[in-house]
Amino acid sequence: MSGAGPPRLRVMDPLADFLDGPRARNAFLLEVRMSPPWAVKVQDDAPLTVVAVLAGSAWFSHNGGPAVLLEPGSVMVVRDHSAYVLGHDPDQRPAYFIGVDQQCSGANGEELARSLGLGLRAWGNDPAGKDAMLVGTYRSSGEVGDLLLASLPPFLVANAEDSPLIGMLAQEVHKDGLAQASVLDRLLDLLLIDAIRSWSAEQPSAGSTWLTAERDDSVRQAIRLIHNSPEVPWTVGALALSVGTSRASLARRFTEHVGKPPMRYLNQWRLAKGADLLLDPKYTLTAVARRVGYASPFGFSAAFKKRYAASPQEYRRRAGAVQPAPEALAPVSPVANTLHKS
Repeated sequence: MSGAGPPRLRVMDPLADFLDGPRARNAFLLEVRMSPPWAVKVQDDAPLTVVAVLAGSAWFSHNGGPAVLLEPGSVMVVRDHSAYVLGHDPDQRPAYFIGVDQQCSGANGEELARSLGLGLRAWGNDPAGKDAMLVGTYRSSGEVGDLLLASLPPFLVANAEDSPLIGMLAQEVHKDGLAQASVLDRLLDLLLIDAIRSWSAEQPSAGSTWLTAERDDSVRQAIRLIHNSPEVPWTVGALALSVGTSRASLARRFTEHVGKPPMRYLNQWRLAKGADLLLDPKYTLTAVARRVGYASPFGFSAAFKKRYAASPQEYRRRAGAVQPAPEALAPVSPVANTLHKS
């Protein structure tokens, strides 16, 4: 590799990849207004939900743990599929139940979606209710999103009192203009990433994850190289040379900050990225394999099946993706070519 020099980094970071994973596409978004007494049990199996309190307050209860008070400016991110309760009091029994596909019912199973509808993207038991919040639910997340979301706790609360994003989203949620769904999706994405960034900055004792990797310059650069160019035949030595440190130092610091060795992280990222690419019908299996660093589709298929208990073809078929034309072959990056020639 002599003379090759460090690959040039694009302006990317793990948080950017996080946003590229669970990016909202026609997210379920509404303003909820409630007057006490009220409590809602949510069991919608959503991969990711964002709750931003506009006025009043709400208590969040989850899996028998201590209730958490949410006040104006609080943004909660829930990435756990298990049920949780939002209510005006932590001891209030739920009267409303939200199920899969946002179906709403009462304690006796009666359908309540229409009776609680308050207009365009508005829902609740009182249009003038003192407790108001925005609720955004992501319908799905790619495997890359799942890999990064797994680094987060089941739920987190960030203080976004000084952020203009909550107010912007609150203004836009009731509009019905051209491409309004896309506007709302992008604002929800911004609010999500802002909440995670704020929460991460306030967690000096957080465990070893991709988030804490941001605190070590060499590890951060190594992760960016892996994320930007998974097709490169990386070794710990090659990563260390590219970020200007020793192999032993990078291996130690990477494991300390990320919670796993560099090569294990690389392999997980490659397969997660491959799973995401399989959902895009323009890529052949060969193209996917090359884009994530496998010399042949056979090697990729074997590794993929070991991790996901399904072949790439089965995974793609279950997701409903259409097989692409054979000529849809994706090119590898200049970084990959540079290292292959070195």
